[in-house]
Parts: sequence; structure tokens; C-alpha cells
Amino acid sequence: MFSILIFVFGLLIGSFLNVCIYRLPQNQSIITPPSHCTTCNTRLKPWDLIPVISYLLSRGHCRYCNATFSPRYALVELLTASLFVWCLQIFGVSILLVKALILTSFFIVITFIDYDHQLILDKVLLYLSGAGVAINLWTGSVNPLDMLIAALLGGGLLLIIALVSGGGMGGGDIKFAAALGLCFGWQYLLLTLFLAFILGGVGGAFLLIVKLKSRKDFIPFGPFIALGALFTLLYGNNIITWYMGTL
Repeated sequence: MFSILIFVFGLLIGSFLNVCIYRLPQNQSIITPPSHCTTCNTRLKPWDLIPVISYLLSRGHCRYCNATFSPRYALVELLTASLFVWCLQIFGVSILLVKALILTSFFIVITFIDYDHQLILDKVLLYLSGAGVAINLWTGSVNPLDMLIAALLGGGLLLIIALVSGGGMGGGDIKFAAALGLCFGWQYLLLTLFLAFILGGVGGAFLLIVKLKSRKDFIPFGPFIALGALFTLLYGNNIITWYMGTL
């Protein structure tokens, strides 16, 4: 029963994340104006905003001007809901679940904005950092010194890579790594970056193979950092325990 509630909650949060993904890169408020069709500017009614269901009932079109809505709106809602249920299965009903849901929401926003615009927004990272620090101080899961060291380590490592590679790493990636250091601490931050580079290599090759990207295209690294962070969030303790047991 609680899984269903979390799924529905995830759909609602996913709808809000769609607003963030669309508006934040354009420096628009995520509160005003209310949701509206971006083609005809008609304010959408409550029954137009039911996650996934409204999209299916309208067959992906605006009911007022028949403009086509991207199927990604429904995809983000379903993705958010599914990840929320996944987090519930891992953490159960606990304070760690709250942390997981908040961080997962940030990862989704960062992933889609970076994929669309090759940009990781400072204001999103600022709120991510604040949320991570606040939760860690509340739960005592990561001490302040560990957070500081991890932030310097994460940002420093990617800064070195950016300098050595002559721009192969963007400033947003560097700041994202620093923010994750504040959220995770140094051990989980290093695991995140390790997974991100593996996923980046595999994912980049896949995008080239299926021709979603060409060799001349820039492939943003932020989504792979976010994916590495998600796996660390869900399975980091198990991975580190397994690794330490093999030494």
C-alpha cells in the first residue's frame, strides 16, 4: 500500500520536476505563472495536469490548440515515480528514504537540463548542497569535516582533469562533484566519480553506436555523474563493504 502512495507521490513530484527542467534554464520562476500551454499560453486546468493520465487522455496534444506535447513529460513523471519506489525498497520508511528522495529529485533535474543545454545550473547545485548539508547535520550521517574534505576532493579532482585535458570537463561538472562531496562524504564521493567515469565511457559509446550523438557532438558528463551518484546512494554501502572484503 505504501509503495502505491510513494509511486503516486513520485508522479506528482515528477510533474513539478518537469517545470523545473523547462523553466530554470530560461531563468523563469517555477511558481508563476501557473502551468500553461507554451504554444497558445492557455492556462491548463487541474484535469490537464494529472501526471501521465492527462497526457494519455489527450494523446499528447494540447486540448486547446492541438499542439504536440513531448512524451518526455510523462517519461520524467514515470521515471521519478519508479525511482521513488526503488528508494523505498532499499531504505524502507526512514530518514534515509527522505534523503534519497530529495537527492534523486535533484539528480533528475540536473540530468535532463545538462542533456538539453549542456549546463549545470549554479542555483540547482546551491540548493542540492544546502539540502545535503542540512540532512547530514540532522542525521549525523556525515560529519562537517568529512563534508568539507569531500567537497574539496571532488571539485579538485575534476578541476585537475579539466586542466590536464584542456577543457574535457566543464565547470558545472566540477561544482557538481563538490556538491556531491557535501552530500556523501569522501568515500562515497570517490565511488560516485569512479562509477561516473565507467558509465560515461559505456554510455558515450552507446550514444555513438545508436547515432544519438556523433563524434563531433559534445556529450555532457553531468548525467553520468548523476547516475553514478544514484547508484552510490542506493548501493554504495554494499559496494564499499564488498570491496573492503576483497582486500
